[in-house]
Amino acid sequence: MAATASLKSSLLLPSPISDFSGAAVSVSAQKRRKSWQPRGARMQVSAAADSKNILVMGGTRFIGVFLSRLLVKEGHQVTLFTRGKAPITQQLPGESDAEYAEFSSKVQHLKGDRQDFDFVKTSLAAKSFDVVYDINGREAVEVEPIIDALPNLEQYIYCSSAGVYLKSDLLPHCENDAVDPKSRHKGKLETESLLTSRDVNWTSIRPVYIYGPLNYNPVEEWFFHRLKAGRPIPIPGAGNQITQLGHVKDLAKAFNVVLGNPKASQQIFNISGAKYVTFDGLARACAKAGGFPEPELVHYNPKDFDFGKKKAFPFRDQHFFASIEKATRELGWTPEFDLVGGLTDSYNLDFGRGTFRKAADFTTDDMILGKKLATV
Repeated sequence: MAATASLKSSLLLPSPISDFSGAAVSVSAQKRRKSWQPRGARMQVSAAADSKNILVMGGTRFIGVFLSRLLVKEGHQVTLFTRGKAPITQQLPGESDAEYAEFSSKVQHLKGDRQDFDFVKTSLAAKSFDVVYDINGREAVEVEPIIDALPNLEQYIYCSSAGVYLKSDLLPHCENDAVDPKSRHKGKLETESLLTSRDVNWTSIRPVYIYGPLNYNPVEEWFFHRLKAGRPIPIPGAGNQITQLGHVKDLAKAFNVVLGNPKASQQIFNISGAKYVTFDGLARACAKAGGFPEPELVHYNPKDFDFGKKKAFPFRDQHFFASIEKATRELGWTPEFDLVGGLTDSYNLDFGRGTFRKAADFTTDDMILGKKLATV
């Protein structure tokens, strides 16, 4: 117990990558800055970095929180378009009062509903934004009014998803792989098609699973809840399914690097971590990140249970990972975080501080464990 407590304490020590200041994800992106001519015209290289008037569609949680800080730090004028239901800015763990004051004083807010297409057109046309980062767009119909409102737009940078790829026996997924028009992310596919069909300079980023502080999806949090409660961790199948996670700060860095980059013009990039991991390996990595003992893993056959609408495991029960070679080759981007280091960063700045998005729910776990006990 003493050794475990000591390990847990050591993992909670501050580190250069455990902060929200943006220092850990800052790169010499200004050296790569280019000046786009509107609507896919031939690009001219600018000798110096240009400050851009940037609109971020959704920027008050997770990806947008880290991206907007990077953009402000590099001297861009950033406007967040949100419905105004959440605070526009908030001071984050590890962020000094001075850093937060500087950031919050420079961010502007445009309140509205992106489903109100007339409002979107009129309000955006009046602002003449140079660049749009669309973090929360799900359907092409939501994107078209933005393009219509900004005829001189220099770049549209879109957050898509690796979930658009057609399930395949040949992995990892690459950017030119077949896509699934019936995917639950088909709206993102249709958006990419729209951007391609319009005279727009666009870039699309396809993350795999995203993790990190403030994650609103139950990825690492799902494991941390069970580890903290000292419970076994139910894992479907044999636990050797291979998946991939990318840290949100590395994702923000990738979004930053494509800004004004000619190599990103009308291109798609997979963005995630450098290595893949099995489900069992992920459970153990979460335990190591939080300073918990080696977890007890319980494997089960999902077909033996009727969970109703509840989700018993936070990942799709299959091999699912993508190549990031194109991004590293073309953009010079590389992920900073290895998996355990990234999970430690997430734990230290979020769950380890007692904060999480969803309360623990062990209903499906109890169904699985109850049946396992009954068959012993």
